[in-house]
Amino acid sequence: MSRTQRRIVVVTGAGTGIGRATAHEFRARGAHVVAVGRRAAPLAETAAGDAGIEPLVADVTAPGAAERIVGAVTRRHGRLDVLVNNAGVAGGGPLGSLAPEAVERQLATNLVAPLLLTQAAVPALTDSRGVVVNVTTSVGSRAWPGSSLYAAGKAALDSLTRSWAVELAPYGIRVVAVAPGAVDTPIGAHQGLTPQQQAEVRRWQVARTPLGRVGRPEEVAWVILHLADPAAGFVTGVVLPVDGGAVIA
Repeated sequence: MSRTQRRIVVVTGAGTGIGRATAHEFRARGAHVVAVGRRAAPLAETAAGDAGIEPLVADVTAPGAAERIVGAVTRRHGRLDVLVNNAGVAGGGPLGSLAPEAVERQLATNLVAPLLLTQAAVPALTDSRGVVVNVTTSVGSRAWPGSSLYAAGKAALDSLTRSWAVELAPYGIRVVAVAPGAVDTPIGAHQGLTPQQQAEVRRWQVARTPLGRVGRPEEVAWVILHLADPAAGFVTGVVLPVDGGAVIA
């Protein structure tokens, strides 16, 4: 994995969970990581005093955020090699209970922000013949009553992954996606679920996961790292489930 050394990697949603694990995984292979997130304190914990992980506080849904993030990275480092679109929010409820604000917030974070950030990054990624990794969800390809909005937004990002892979191939840019299943992250707490509700969700998820457990953020980060590696140079357009078999059960 020495070929990841000195690459400049941007990871959104890097303050916790899969984003934090991904930042650490790339850093362990010698890359310089720009860790993007809305809150300074979790980003500082991700960096943990390591100058090779550079916190960048930004709300990816804010107007002009995509251009500001890419501009800050390219001005400081002169290049961008890997963009990991990991930032996401979840929330649910059956049709008829979804407030317009919740719909807008989820789609702004899970779909529009990755689109605009990738678009802003295309010139820099063209120069480096870089890689875009979108983090979606394995259940985006299945019915998910009660969480249809989240699943639909992530499924749309799967579709963008495939289209961008073809569209950007002439520029030497690869586009892939990793689709996690149930993973041990704070996403339930961020939704405002009580500990009891989170435990109920976990029981439901484990019961529908053939490997019989919840995944670890590091397991997803490992896949992201390897799909972004130059050794995977003939892989593009793939949406790879990392879900313990849930999507095929």
